Amino acid sequence: MAKILDLKVDRASKTALAEQIRAGITVAIESGVLLPGARLPSWVDLAAQLGVARGTVKTAYERLTDAQLIVSSRAGGTRVSEHAPAVRPSTDRTRSIETDLQSDLYQHFLPGPAVFQMGVPASDCFPTTLFARLRARAARDEVEAPASYPDPRGEHELRREIAAHLALSRGIECQPSQIFITAGFSGALGIALRVLQAEGRKAWVENPGFLPSRRALSISQLTTVPVPVDDEGIDVSYGETHAPDAALALVTAGQQAPLGPTLSLARRVQLLEWAIRSESWIIEDDYLGELQLKRHAAPALASQDRAGRVIHVGTFSKTISPTLRQGFVVVPPALVSRFDEAVACLASAPGPAVQMATAEFMRDGHYMRHLRRMKRIYAARSQALLAGLESREFEAYPAGLAMVVRLPDDADDKTIAREAYAYGLAPAALSGWYCSTSTQRSGLLLGVATAIEQQIPAACDRLHHLIRKFT
Repeated sequence: MAKILDLKVDRASKTALAEQIRAGITVAIESGVLLPGARLPSWVDLAAQLGVARGTVKTAYERLTDAQLIVSSRAGGTRVSEHAPAVRPSTDRTRSIETDLQSDLYQHFLPGPAVFQMGVPASDCFPTTLFARLRARAARDEVEAPASYPDPRGEHELRREIAAHLALSRGIECQPSQIFITAGFSGALGIALRVLQAEGRKAWVENPGFLPSRRALSISQLTTVPVPVDDEGIDVSYGETHAPDAALALVTAGQQAPLGPTLSLARRVQLLEWAIRSESWIIEDDYLGELQLKRHAAPALASQDRAGRVIHVGTFSKTISPTLRQGFVVVPPALVSRFDEAVACLASAPGPAVQMATAEFMRDGHYMRHLRRMKRIYAARSQALLAGLESREFEAYPAGLAMVVRLPDDADDKTIAREAYAYGLAPAALSGWYCSTSTQRSGLLLGVATAIEQQIPAACDRLHHLIRKFT
């Protein structure tokens, strides 16, 4: 704890060592570094860590106890008191939170869950007890196993289960050796960009499209070329006209984010032919996977790739939980050796325990049953939300696990979204998904997964009030 708290003692100081320790822990409690109930090391352990006498730490702990900042018991050890002073948020901290609420980039990372929040599954419907048992067993096995470095590509058991699942649900035929486990979608995209080494070249991005993906390309020193999206998905002809020499195209083919159209067959063929002809790469963000709410999920673009130009990225964020930080990338055979080296040196897979728990969850059939159940629940919530919006004269339509609400072009959708958060609602501003102000449209994106039926009427009423207020 002393290292985490940056707790130090100065033997040259005129202040007694016990008082220095007491003051350091007091500051940590009052600043919120140590929360109520947090466990402190025993005075014996802390004395050894700081290199002071045991009696010195014991004296500091006694003073903290007298101040009712910590409590000690034989069973629970030494802990921060539940009645410790509340944290006083600093001006900088408050300003930081307000900045995050206004940032389009951080919309997916807002604290929640909140009604209409996007990017998160319905936590009220997940088999929590079952998955917790699998994770606990996997964590125990991990601790008891002989110490060794895990496979940086990911656990073979999970890669094998993903390969089998993709063959059945997404039509992708691949070997476990082509699959790499990553830290979510961002981890998969990051390692793919490192492998492709396309710095200084152009990349097609959907307009509108996922802002963090565009920023990732820019950070990787690619020049993004916004390509419009219509009812058939990304306009490949536009991309060929304006940037035929692009190194890659980043697309959401199964269900475009955020507008919802599926990439048509004609566009798929055209996109693949462009990639072959220009020797370019396609990164497919299969962010919904099988959780497309249409009767049959559209096939993955990678399932139609016969030339090895598509890098397929999927995650468990929308199906299990984003807290897992667990994604995967399926790479063409020609890139396997390059990915092998990149992950070994730069981006190893997350810890084995969560991977093994997920593998068992899939192997025993729980994952497929969970997906089927969630599709039914999300479809019902989507219909209920659409009915609630239409009854209040909203212009809305479903787009995957979101509902798109159109607003007048002069409406400040960012202000509406920010104000809604104060009422426990977390819509996302549609304008933030566009690449420039000249092309953007105003609207709100309402997450379906977090729209529980009983909450929809009151939430729609509140949203209607805010829209009228700011338009």
